[in-house]
Amino acid sequence: MELHGRVAVVTGGTRGVGAGIARAFLRAGARVVICARRPPGTPVDGAEFIPLDLGDPAAAGPFFDTVAERYGRLDTLVNNAGGTPHRLLAEGAAHHHARVVALNLTAPLTASLAARPHLRDARGSIVMIGSVSGGRASPGSAAYGAAKAGLESLARSMAVEWAPEVRVNTLVLGMVRTELAHLHYGDERGVAAVGRTVPLGRLAEPAEAGDAAVFLASERAAYVSGAALHLHGGGERPAFLDAATAHRED
Repeated sequence: MELHGRVAVVTGGTRGVGAGIARAFLRAGARVVICARRPPGTPVDGAEFIPLDLGDPAAAGPFFDTVAERYGRLDTLVNNAGGTPHRLLAEGAAHHHARVVALNLTAPLTASLAARPHLRDARGSIVMIGSVSGGRASPGSAAYGAAKAGLESLARSMAVEWAPEVRVNTLVLGMVRTELAHLHYGDERGVAAVGRTVPLGRLAEPAEAGDAAVFLASERAAYVSGAALHLHGGGERPAFLDAATAHRED
């Protein structure tokens, strides 16, 4: 999956899954630009950082024009920026939920529209970073789940409207072990316990999300558009399997 000579932009690429994706594109030989509102605390070696606030629609066009002018082309946009602050619907004000939808759905749309002219010239692709929360009930993150469901729908429509010049796919992530995993799952024992709820027995690593994103951007996926690739280790382990295992051990 060589991407030598290709240029990729990864939004929210300064840490976590985004940084893992940026590093995977670099390993594949691409030139990578990462963007966020603030510079990364730990630089992603080899990637250029250009600030971008996707909450400002007027900033997206000039940003992508700058990337295309500086590098001569734009082949891939990875819409990774997003977030899921946990809050029950009745406990969050309307403006809180609106911000979650804006970050996880409106911002990728804004970025995609601004990048489209350059991607069309290169016959490039867009990779949306979705979530399993978009396909199941998400108590505590309902607005996030709804936004991610909308993101998959948006990607499918884009794939039809912008074909054949631009391919659009969604990488649907389950739980990923980032540098902030301890905030959600606790110490190593907590991470391991959560991992046991996944059929493959562990959380994904950011590098694995990166490899999947590289595949969707590569020539090996040249006939893949409008698809949703699930990277979730098999989903959730059904409770009856654990009960059956416990019964056999007894």
